[in-house]
Amino acid sequence: MAKGKPHMNIVFVGHVDHGKSTTVGRMLYDSGNIDEQTMRKLKEKAQELGKAGFEFAFTMDTLKEEQTRGITIDLSHKKFQTPKFDFTIIDAPGHRDFIKNMITGASQADAAVLVIGSEGVQAQTKEHAFLCKTLGVQQMIVACNKQDLNKYDQAKFEATKKAAQDLLKSVGYKIDEIQIIPIASYPGENVVKQLGNMPWYKGPSLMAALDNLKEPVKPTNLALRLPIQDVYNITGIGVVPVGKVETGVMKVGQKVIIMPGRLGTGITGEVKSIEMHHEQMQEAEPGDNVGFNIRGVEKKDIARGDVIGPVDNPPTVATEFTANVIILNHPTVVTVGYTPVFHIHTAQVACQITEIVKKINPATGEVLAEHPDFVKNGDAAVLKIKPIQPLVIEKVKEFPPLGRFAVRDSGNTVAAGMCIDLVKK
Repeated sequence: MAKGKPHMNIVFVGHVDHGKSTTVGRMLYDSGNIDEQTMRKLKEKAQELGKAGFEFAFTMDTLKEEQTRGITIDLSHKKFQTPKFDFTIIDAPGHRDFIKNMITGASQADAAVLVIGSEGVQAQTKEHAFLCKTLGVQQMIVACNKQDLNKYDQAKFEATKKAAQDLLKSVGYKIDEIQIIPIASYPGENVVKQLGNMPWYKGPSLMAALDNLKEPVKPTNLALRLPIQDVYNITGIGVVPVGKVETGVMKVGQKVIIMPGRLGTGITGEVKSIEMHHEQMQEAEPGDNVGFNIRGVEKKDIARGDVIGPVDNPPTVATEFTANVIILNHPTVVTVGYTPVFHIHTAQVACQITEIVKKINPATGEVLAEHPDFVKNGDAAVLKIKPIQPLVIEKVKEFPPLGRFAVRDSGNTVAAGMCIDLVKK
């Protein structure tokens, strides 16, 4: 496979109905990544379904149910090119029930576009910004959408821009590195083309802003870690696990171990073949979303949430781990014994909080209380946590993508954090 432009995974996040899908669709269309004919079909389909004006959104929302509901449900991957990068867009849903997918999306992304509607920063905008930071999305562009609804008023844009800067600063982004772009994706203003409705704006279009992003540094120097997203049975090939290489390099012929696997003690095999976008590859590196075949591995042996690594440096299964956690949205308080679901890389495992070690100031790290009885919304704490079933997790210092997690309970993101220490099984 010819090594062309550098590759970036980008996720579009933000509040439901703020126009993420339409922004993506408009960008793909105006940049020539979708042809007229496809667009015409989508337009007809949108009218048929009584959803006129949703045709751009439909470019991403290819699931039937999504087209009738007009809401993005699942993560969809689309490729497109800019002069500088090859992008894979992970369109992350903004709707409440779908934040689980958004977590999966953000944890795979090198950069995020946070889309904010004409009404400015909302509660979910905050949650998404926070998750992006905690899940390690290093770079961020803010697209202030629906400027047409604000009659392209500069003062309204400046107010949203300031609110966005305050928000991003509070979650730990460096403001001077964040591009904030006014757009109107339905009419197509400043997404790819500048139509002249905002003579006061002198900055780049959204498309141009993407090319100002910095190429992500690939952690090829670390050992291989590849969390499995799905496992398919493909006629003529056999079992094909699919996932994204997070660290290291996976090579054809390599001896690997899948942890924890069905047995909880790992399953070993040899990589027979690797494929990306229907092309065979000899090796895959960080950022590559690949399907692969491992000799001697059955479908029942492995599942989503398992992690592949080299035989001589297997992924860590922890019996207990210590983490820095921020409580975002818990209805009451978090105490010892609480057992929510932890979303970490592609795994979703119930884990019990066994000890609240200390409460800390999230901004400075200073200790506010040792062993408090509980922690509540807005608190940052060091917690000891015990997975209920075997779980691969790494220290964030050693393997950053496998050390971050979100905590969910009955449909809400309750907390987010990172693993700072662990006890190996």
